[in-house]
Amino acid sequence: MNGEKKQSVFGMLMGFTRGSRIFFLTAVVTAGISILFNFLLPRVVGFTVDSVIGTEPSSLPGFLDGIISALGGRDGLRQNLIICALGVIFCAVVSGLFNFFSRLLTAKGTENFTRRMRDSLFAHVQRLPFSWHTETLTGDIIQRCTSDVETARRFVSQQLIEVVRTVILLILALVMMFSINVELAIISGAFIPVIILYTMFFNKKITDRFLECDEAEGRLMVRVQENLTGVRVVRAFGRERYELDTFDGKNEEYTGKWLKLGTVMSVYWGVGDIVSASQLLTVVTVGAYMAATGKVTLGTLLIFISYVQTMGGPVRQMGRVLSEMSKTGVAFKRIKEIFDNREEDMSEKESLKKDGDIVFENVSFSYGDTEVLKDVSFTIKSGTVFGILGETGSGKSTLIHLLNRLYDLPEGCGRITIGGTDIRDIGLQELRSNIGIVLQEPFLFSKTIFENIDIAAGTEDMEKVVESAKNAAVHDDIVSFPDGYDTVVGERGVTLSGGQKQRIAIARTLMKKCPIVIFDDSMSNLDMETDVKIRRFLKNGIQGATVIIVSHRISTLMDADKILVLEDGQVAELGSHEELLKEDGIYRRVYDLQSIQAREGDK
Repeated sequence: MNGEKKQSVFGMLMGFTRGSRIFFLTAVVTAGISILFNFLLPRVVGFTVDSVIGTEPSSLPGFLDGIISALGGRDGLRQNLIICALGVIFCAVVSGLFNFFSRLLTAKGTENFTRRMRDSLFAHVQRLPFSWHTETLTGDIIQRCTSDVETARRFVSQQLIEVVRTVILLILALVMMFSINVELAIISGAFIPVIILYTMFFNKKITDRFLECDEAEGRLMVRVQENLTGVRVVRAFGRERYELDTFDGKNEEYTGKWLKLGTVMSVYWGVGDIVSASQLLTVVTVGAYMAATGKVTLGTLLIFISYVQTMGGPVRQMGRVLSEMSKTGVAFKRIKEIFDNREEDMSEKESLKKDGDIVFENVSFSYGDTEVLKDVSFTIKSGTVFGILGETGSGKSTLIHLLNRLYDLPEGCGRITIGGTDIRDIGLQELRSNIGIVLQEPFLFSKTIFENIDIAAGTEDMEKVVESAKNAAVHDDIVSFPDGYDTVVGERGVTLSGGQKQRIAIARTLMKKCPIVIFDDSMSNLDMETDVKIRRFLKNGIQGATVIIVSHRISTLMDADKILVLEDGQVAELGSHEELLKEDGIYRRVYDLQSIQAREGDK
């Protein structure tokens, strides 16, 4: 499912039911058969009381009269009442058996439905633009992909079949009651519009309350996710009490929303019980009077009481069904909001010219109203090392994000070409698979070090992994661990130092052997000796690759063939290390300042 064309909630759900519709359809049929035999049971009891034990004419449907005649008629049944008892047992067994099959088929259909929903949702999130992920809270995404999906699964598996059963039950009950006695049927059915009206009245209130609860839960999960992700910062600054107080506030808000919802639901359930009890009381009172005056038989009264009680259970449960239905409706809408976002265009386009120059032509870019790049133009020669220097917020990382199309350059804001081809005309998969990036904040998975390095290439070749680790100057650190390359790093790499994480991320990128390799300020945590080793490899070891190094340290950039200096989103200087030192500009001032700091640090 893609975000190109928005669908209705119903259309989205129908897409998820592919492969499960036969289960749901068969479940409805078996549920109908179960209810039918459940309603036949009181008819058998009423017939036994009125026409077998009593002398009233039979009121059974014609096909049942035929069966009774084959069994010896009413006289035969009077002599063998066990047959009537077996008829009751038969109806109960068949009803229970088909009810079992109905619920089993519903369970199978539900699990297929939920699996397809999870797969589609996760796949869609994977294909959404980077900008969507930066603008959407992670906790809210997780809440929609877990809690909301589970709400939908629970409703389909537990409540949906009850809705279908209730509808079928009410229809069959009314048909059978009107076929027996119109007056009592009207009295019994008069309460149904009342139930529908007050259900509609409460539905809006309940839905609004559920939406508030769901949003409050999302904010609570965001608080938990941010706390767990930033646990080291919390501990380092002693912010435990602040975090506890913040969580307590969100939790209190969440609890308050549910208490308000519980109040509304309590009123709804209470009214439902009163209406159901009033329906039964009215039927019993009027029916008893009609039986006493001879207008209906005792068997007919028993049938009506049985039918009203049979309807009473599902009607009383409509409060719970409505509660789940409202909550599920909110969950479906929140899931649909994710699907409504447009996916990245992953279609195949032109191929990347791996030995082509990278050219930025009059590139301008803004985040909302904040202009970051202003008419930036420069060329990166193929196979060279290119450095980018600039203060925080000067647009260094934005250049990298645009090159990798994590953000798309809007029309009329310049263009970026590789080998003369606009990167917007190159397939995203083709582009990104040929650009290796080591991010400023490297992310490591909760896997072994070997798996973290090999994950980019998937070679499962220890020799190649070790070679990349040596080139990233992290091999000696790895073999010093008790389990070596089989060492399992903690979540997000918390068991490693910042420098070790950066070097493992560098080794992972080197495994891909991409024609374009980018280091986005990814050597900031390295000591000078390690920095020199990696720079030498980048200068001499990656044959034919174009290397882009973003850094705030002159020592990291000084060996680059060309160095771009950014200031306030504009090109301030461009040249080699030697050329830029001859100019009395930003590069020279930063160089002098860092040289002084280095000399003072050596003292």
